[in-house]
Amino acid sequence: MSFEQDDGETETLTGSCLFDLLQLETSTNWDESPKKERDPSENPQKRLESLLYEAGNDFCADCGAPDPKWVSLTIGAFVCIKCSGVHRSLGVHITKVLSVKLDEWTDEQVDALIEMGGNNAVNFKYEAHIPSDCIKPKPDSSSEERADFIRKKYELQEFLNGDLAMCCPFPSSSSHCRSSSCPSTEKKQYKKQTTTRKQGLGNAFRYSWRRSDQHKTTKKSNSMAGMVEFVGLINVNIVRGTDLAVRDMVSSDPYVILTLGNQSVKTRVIKNNLNPVWNERLMLSIPEDIPPLKLLVYDKDTFSTDDFMGSAEIDIQPLLSAAKASEDSSVSEPMQLGNWKASKEENTLVKDGVITLEDGKVKQEIAIKLQNVERGVLEIELECVPLTQ
Repeated sequence: MSFEQDDGETETLTGSCLFDLLQLETSTNWDESPKKERDPSENPQKRLESLLYEAGNDFCADCGAPDPKWVSLTIGAFVCIKCSGVHRSLGVHITKVLSVKLDEWTDEQVDALIEMGGNNAVNFKYEAHIPSDCIKPKPDSSSEERADFIRKKYELQEFLNGDLAMCCPFPSSSSHCRSSSCPSTEKKQYKKQTTTRKQGLGNAFRYSWRRSDQHKTTKKSNSMAGMVEFVGLINVNIVRGTDLAVRDMVSSDPYVILTLGNQSVKTRVIKNNLNPVWNERLMLSIPEDIPPLKLLVYDKDTFSTDDFMGSAEIDIQPLLSAAKASEDSSVSEPMQLGNWKASKEENTLVKDGVITLEDGKVKQEIAIKLQNVERGVLEIELECVPLTQ
């Protein structure tokens, strides 16, 4: 098989797959399209918010709720807060969800989002064939209906157009073949082309190569998590640890695990430090039954089980109640909404954990003593976002 390029040269491809031809075609034609210049006066946040006003992006890609404020960075879909909770339950290997307002965005992330084409391109790909007996959820649908549809749409990919799930029919020894569906390679490498926003639907096809047997199984734990009704989100900033316990020879390599119900996230490991500074933000969905927020500190070991360095529990119910009560508030000045008082009897807090309203955000700063360990304090900042935001 041969392919003649514009400069007259002929390149021979032995046993190449269809994906090779698509790559050559895009490299010779699509790369010539003029690249849209980025306005240096616009920061990533403004560019991101402008995408919300484009056709299709002003409604949730999964249930049609108006004014979505959450984005699947992996898929390129703008979704509402209820659907974002289901996306989180699927795991970041399938869909990583960020907030338009609460998270910090980079120009590279916004560029990637633009290339994926927005909600119209996403639904063109993932909702190509919805069976007549399957009903797409509406804004007022139950959590079970919402979770079932979203899982079928993205994890199982049951509605995907068959033409978008093609496998390479020929094994290829050519270095050009980068499709993950080619049997000769296990690496999922895709060559992204320089495109304009109008080519988003084309990208939905061109970047959709995958293994035909991908995502046929699902974990039971994820399935159960998707059925949980969420009432909000909590943004946790792990600020620092102070005077943590020694678990190695003279120091420790600490990291923190946060759990809320069935969800669990963790910070990075900081090597050889008893007073680590993380300043790391982690976000969790708040289930309807509102369990306590649990913090577990461990020392990372390479050749043995990680050593326990203490734990703590925080009741987030007062913070959520304060956030709900302040939703319609027109107060612009900072004000105190509540207080978790430090008590000698409980010996839990280093100082009072005051709940405040500042710049429209409900926050709580907490310095908490680690339990079931000889010593150690964690300083964290909590911010609660009710479901309606």
